[in-house]
Amino acid sequence: MTQTTEAAAVEESRSPGGFRIHRAWFVAAVTFVTIIGAAAFRSLPGLLIDPLHQDFGWSRGTIAAAVSVNLALYGLTAPFAAALMDRFGIRRVVAVALTVIAVGSGLTVWMTAAWQLMLYWGLLVGLGSGSMALAFAATVTNRWFTERRGLVTGILTAASASGQLIFLPVLSWMVEKHDWRPAAITVALAALAVVPFVWLLLRDHPADVGLKPYGAQEFVPKPEPVQGAARRAVTVLFKAARTGPFWLLAGTFAICGASTNGLVQTHFVPAAHDHGMPVTAAASLLAVIGVFDVVGTVASGWFTDRFEPRRLLAVYYALRGVSLLFLPMLLAPSVHPPMLFFIVFYGLDWVATVPPTVALCREQYGDDSAIVFGWVLASHQVGAALVAFLGGVARDVFGTYDMVWYASGALCAAAALMALVIRRRPAVTLVPAAA
Repeated sequence: MTQTTEAAAVEESRSPGGFRIHRAWFVAAVTFVTIIGAAAFRSLPGLLIDPLHQDFGWSRGTIAAAVSVNLALYGLTAPFAAALMDRFGIRRVVAVALTVIAVGSGLTVWMTAAWQLMLYWGLLVGLGSGSMALAFAATVTNRWFTERRGLVTGILTAASASGQLIFLPVLSWMVEKHDWRPAAITVALAALAVVPFVWLLLRDHPADVGLKPYGAQEFVPKPEPVQGAARRAVTVLFKAARTGPFWLLAGTFAICGASTNGLVQTHFVPAAHDHGMPVTAAASLLAVIGVFDVVGTVASGWFTDRFEPRRLLAVYYALRGVSLLFLPMLLAPSVHPPMLFFIVFYGLDWVATVPPTVALCREQYGDDSAIVFGWVLASHQVGAALVAFLGGVARDVFGTYDMVWYASGALCAAAALMALVIRRRPAVTLVPAAA
């Protein structure tokens, strides 16, 4: 783009009188809707454990192993997806990912063996969901915004919770009143329904429509496609792994995943059902967590723009750990006020850790922050996968989830201490974009 064209684009991007809404907010809105549509698959695993156990006689450990594969791939795919977005564009990668999710979820209705659950739900849905992970939100935020990044990160992170709020009650009703198969088909259709929105409305970069990023003082030309996406993702990992903050961020986020997706999202419904609570009531409580998760995550994004992210992380993990230690005493056949207090309290803290973690990645690693965050997210999902599997095994062996709740509370205390020792440093780019 010539300097004259750039100047014209900059002039065009100015909002007369300050009342025109910047295109970046529309892109953020499309991203929000996309993540909501894709969130249906994250609402289903905890609802499948008991029905699949009853239908096929598979152990809870076997079913949890498939969920673990899904969770692990959700994280391990993210850094490669972020690099692929640099190579092929956000729109293409996300559209393909949603299609893969739909295929994987749809095929589960014909499965007859546990290895098929591993293949369809574990591998296909895991790969597709990994490309729709929070690295997607981080990439959109980094490209389209230079101001309000913490707030936008919080809003986009909250989209997953909003999807959970929308889909959990519906899917739990389907599972209890009809069967788990209509719920799986619903997930597939929800993913497919979002594809047209992505293809028609999402844009890869502000320069595609002749605009500056929101809050930028100068026009930012669209970078050339980055060759060797997989090589770049691995190179960034090796470079980041030589720095102490990476391991602290990865460690804290692994504990975050263990105490949320791996534990509560996967095992809360069957654990509550063990105490006599109806599945629909337990699923509704998870949906309420989604309501307050939206509030907590958006608020965390606002806080991250104004306060020290290390201290925010320490507070979030400490409070989460305390709440998990009390949960075994609160599970009962019916919903009572102390349980509602836990749901509100825990919901506010569910993924409030994401905005300060993204901010610390950006502070530490500059232009490579989206890929680094992808690897940090991979640790989040490895932690989630490990606890999802161990939680199912613990339930098979001990007949209760209590030990897992207590262990997760202790891990959260360790994460709070780890967050406090992350040091400040100027942002650096680990791998040049042309590499």
